[in-house]
Amino acid sequence: MAPVKKGILERLNAGEVVIGDGGFVFALEKRGYVKAGPWTPEAAAEYPEAVRQLHREFLRAGANVMQTFTFYASDDKLENRGNKLTFTGAQINEAACDLAREVANEGDALVAGGVSQTPSYLSCKSETDVKAIFKKQLDVFIKKDVDFLIAEYFEHVEEAVWAVEVLKETGKPVAASLCIGPDGDMHGISPAECAVRLVKAGAQIVGINCHFDPMTCVKAVKMMKEGVEKAGLKAHYMVQPLAFHTPDCNCQGFIDLPEFPFGLEPRILSRWDMHKYAREAYNAGIHFIGGCCGFEPYHIRAVAEELAPERGFLPAASEKHGNWGAGLEMHTKPWVRARARRDYWENLKPASGRPQCPSMAVPDGWGVTKGHADLMQQREATSQDQLKQLFDRSKTH
Repeated sequence: MAPVKKGILERLNAGEVVIGDGGFVFALEKRGYVKAGPWTPEAAAEYPEAVRQLHREFLRAGANVMQTFTFYASDDKLENRGNKLTFTGAQINEAACDLAREVANEGDALVAGGVSQTPSYLSCKSETDVKAIFKKQLDVFIKKDVDFLIAEYFEHVEEAVWAVEVLKETGKPVAASLCIGPDGDMHGISPAECAVRLVKAGAQIVGINCHFDPMTCVKAVKMMKEGVEKAGLKAHYMVQPLAFHTPDCNCQGFIDLPEFPFGLEPRILSRWDMHKYAREAYNAGIHFIGGCCGFEPYHIRAVAEELAPERGFLPAASEKHGNWGAGLEMHTKPWVRARARRDYWENLKPASGRPQCPSMAVPDGWGVTKGHADLMQQREATSQDQLKQLFDRSKTH
């Protein structure tokens, strides 16, 4: 009989480092299993072998949380703007839970069931309507007995609070992660106040995921931690940022960058950047450290390698990776062998190889959020007339 695994709160209460996985949506889009635009996770049912393999790669890289590939798997999102699928939301969510559990059982990993923001909220549906959407997803997570729950990728703390209130009814541990930066949510509520509201709603773990680069996200979580402590509350903290540099982003994050989503590759963080991120997060008191869009298994391996002294072990994938480039000692070329040292990679300033390109971009700034007519969603496909209006408007921004 397999030993009983320690739960997420048991691990965090003991001061352990918990490493999350990476960005399934972006990783699987690049591999040909997810469509950019809707970003929905039907691959869990359509191409389970692809999802299973990615879970395994993140597990081998050092992750000990397998998050169900249920991002944007609410029925209203699956049916939004003409998206037509052959699988129901329940079928996708069940398949995702099974895959995450199968791989988690291959190591000392936990399964986290995740819900995310909904088109219904953006379209100003009622609290009751939005909570019913979360409840429908939650029924699957209860049936599949996930280890804990995450409300992730919320731009508005109000909707995240509604999600937490639904999730906490299960009695399972609840984490809540907003896709905001230091400027706060899309209604201008500060990270500190957001965190306080989430903890009061019942979240035991709070933090930031997506939309911004690692150091920006760590900064926002620090603000959350300060707010929670000032309010006399207690929580654990998590961070799962982008693997893209975003120094030029506004409050909306990387989706406002002109390169989003098909031209972001020049912004990708190196594995050595990830070492710095992992250390910065840990030193800030964040013990649940993972990644979101852009993170590949080698990024998570770098996080696990940086925090190996605290964890007491290296990930399995390190058997194919010399510490700080030590494997280069075996290279045939002497000038490459000369790079087999930490100070070389820590101090490298990588060139982009694009002499005609700027180092920074000018983000779009349409300035709309929940409650604005432009963000009202629809089941019908976006019409050519609607697209023309958007094309014309984009020329003025």
